[in-house]
Amino acid sequence: MPIWTARGVAEVTRKALVLPGAGARGAYQVGVLKAIATLLPERAANPFSIISGTSAGAINASVLASRASRFDFAVAEMERVWSNFEAHHVYRADNWTMLRSSLHWLAAFVFGGLGVRNPVSLLDNQPLREMLTKNINLQHIERAIERGYIDALAITASGYSSSRSVTFFQGAGSLRPWARVRRIGKPAKISLDHLMASSAVPFVFSPVMIGGEYFGDGAMRQRAPLSSAIHLGADRMLVIGVRDEHPDPEPSEATPAEAPSLGHLAGYMLDTLFMDGLYADLERLTRINLILEQLDQELSGPVAPLRPLSTLIIVPKEDLREVAARHVHELPMAVRLLLRGLGAMNRGGMQLVSYLLFESGFTRELIEMGYRDAMEVEEDLRAFLFDQAMDTLDARLDIKRDLMHEETD
Repeated sequence: MPIWTARGVAEVTRKALVLPGAGARGAYQVGVLKAIATLLPERAANPFSIISGTSAGAINASVLASRASRFDFAVAEMERVWSNFEAHHVYRADNWTMLRSSLHWLAAFVFGGLGVRNPVSLLDNQPLREMLTKNINLQHIERAIERGYIDALAITASGYSSSRSVTFFQGAGSLRPWARVRRIGKPAKISLDHLMASSAVPFVFSPVMIGGEYFGDGAMRQRAPLSSAIHLGADRMLVIGVRDEHPDPEPSEATPAEAPSLGHLAGYMLDTLFMDGLYADLERLTRINLILEQLDQELSGPVAPLRPLSTLIIVPKEDLREVAARHVHELPMAVRLLLRGLGAMNRGGMQLVSYLLFESGFTRELIEMGYRDAMEVEEDLRAFLFDQAMDTLDARLDIKRDLMHEETD
């Protein structure tokens, strides 16, 4: 079904799926995708023209793209892997490795550095590379593009030398690269290195060399997480976030907050990296949509390409720190000791734990939560999937309401 752009020209609706960084919280995305699979016709192909992922979201995105001919098969495979996760599938968690890593960092601090042997990461994620090699056939992405199941797969990573956000995209030949301030889109054949780079959380996992430059987690420089899908031609976007939007109450002088530990600060940093840029980008998009709604004349000049974009976002309704607290005991003893040493075993530190808790009890609960949350907005999802009319932004986040209130203050 066509939609009407701001210029009044009928075009085919191009749907995009945006999967932000998530760590172990990526299991929630799988639950939402599972709900989508139940809403589609039997044996349906992937419904998204563009799939964009960052960090753990990049891994989920690549699975969908590589198995685009059968969306239900792709989601079932993702659920199988995520439901059976253990920490040692992602990073080495045995006692000897954890002890050696701790001593390595301690020696670097005590002796003022170890030269070329300075530690570069807290954890060794070689098991993740081995698991991805076994479970994802990236060669199938090109075939999916050639057969029209997808137009593009976009994976974002952060360049340490260039200080840029780089979106590597593999897609139809008509797609063009782009360049903005500190962020570019670059055509590439997506490889395992792109996935490992995009998910290389700073300090936690080692950076990855791609084309002469080291890259790390894509969320670090990603100030506009929606831009990749928009540059690649999206008309409506489904975003699956991994943070509930109910902040803790502000502390008072009578009950002052505790001083943040290293673990609390690390979790705060990851939460900021993975989600804050997304909500800022949603606010910008909503403001542009509001402006376009007020215009009653044909656009011309530099603003001529602007068009309203429909965006549906699904986020957890529960505090994932509380879910993590119920499952933290599943982590290997060595990992729990490390987290305890960082002060991450209290409520403040559960933010960090929730990103590292690659254990089946936690991931299965998040899959169930994602499925449940998605089915609660089944009507919105059906409108999105089957090209029915929908608002320019999911009202449950109240972004549009807040902006309109702001303009009248």
